[in-house]
Amino acid sequence: MRKLSDNILCWCGNPEEGAVQQAVNISKHPWLVGNVCLMPDTHVGYGMPIGGVAALDNAICPNMVGVDIGCGMLAVKTNLTTEQVTIDLLKRVMGKIREQVPVGFNHHNTQQLSPIFADESWNHTTVCLREFESARYQIGTLGGGNHFIEIQRDENNNVWFMIHSGSRNLGKKVADFYNRKAKEMCKFWKQNEIVNNDLAILPIGTNEARGYIDEMKICLNFAYENRMLMAQRIMDSFADVFPDFNNLNAINIHHNYAALEHHFGRDVWVHRKGATLAREGTIGIIPGSQGTCSYIVEGLGNESSLCSCSHGAGRKMSRMKAKQTLTVEEESKRLNDLGIVHSIRNINDLDEAPSAYKDIDSVIEEQKDLVKILVKLSPLGVVKG
Repeated sequence: MRKLSDNILCWCGNPEEGAVQQAVNISKHPWLVGNVCLMPDTHVGYGMPIGGVAALDNAICPNMVGVDIGCGMLAVKTNLTTEQVTIDLLKRVMGKIREQVPVGFNHHNTQQLSPIFADESWNHTTVCLREFESARYQIGTLGGGNHFIEIQRDENNNVWFMIHSGSRNLGKKVADFYNRKAKEMCKFWKQNEIVNNDLAILPIGTNEARGYIDEMKICLNFAYENRMLMAQRIMDSFADVFPDFNNLNAINIHHNYAALEHHFGRDVWVHRKGATLAREGTIGIIPGSQGTCSYIVEGLGNESSLCSCSHGAGRKMSRMKAKQTLTVEEESKRLNDLGIVHSIRNINDLDEAPSAYKDIDSVIEEQKDLVKILVKLSPLGVVKG
């Protein structure tokens, strides 16, 4: 970790200039408490860098959470070993997963059952209530971009699977609605600098802040249950191929959210945008890129990072640059040589190719004061959004 200024701490060895400038903007935020923290996977986001952590006093900022509220990770260890899961059987499982879990912009054709829809708090919201019926088709779907399902093995040859997904369109609708509200309020108060930097806030105690917090919580629960429903469909797919299949444990965490926590001797709203909670003893998931290792980690409770760590490897090139500079042949060959079943077929798949991301082992090394490694996982097959 190094200090970029009096109140910017950086765990990233070579952060983008744009991400650093966004951190500078946040460091001048009138509601900021303590330091702005840049995780090892940090890169430019909208208003706040991805891989950014900051605490606000009596205020909440929709753009410091992001549009995919509750985006996060789920990992499940199974009772299978790599000796049982041959390439042919792996392909059968992945085929069944694709049949049961819609990806990209696809939704289910029928409404899905989930305990989230019995929550009466939906009835007291603006955006979530409007999106309620649509959400019932979206739950249990992967989405696009960097979302994925990956089948993996640990160093003892146990088989795992991992999911990266969030709140789908529900979270984006909530984020956009309340960011507009925040901008309107801050323009009225002539807080032009934070509006221009896409860091407009909702003061705690206002109806707008209460509304955002209530709807954010629904999105967090939706994202959690979204991953759980996909996990059940994945387990069903395994069970169709392996009659003795069973799951041993599951980890399900968020990395886009805000929470009221105690730091600096007071309660503050900690915003983690592409960052994971790493309190002492907290179990987390730090995935690599397609074709590289992922890690199950345990938090060390480092207060200087607001008890946070990275949420992944982090991009080293934009989606557009990846499509302009990488080739399908090279990226596909790289995964084939590793024996990974993948879906890089055309130029549109290159934005999520391994070479578009930072080296995960370097990212892990940069945060050894934030987490310790529990399990190292290597990919066997990947389903991309």
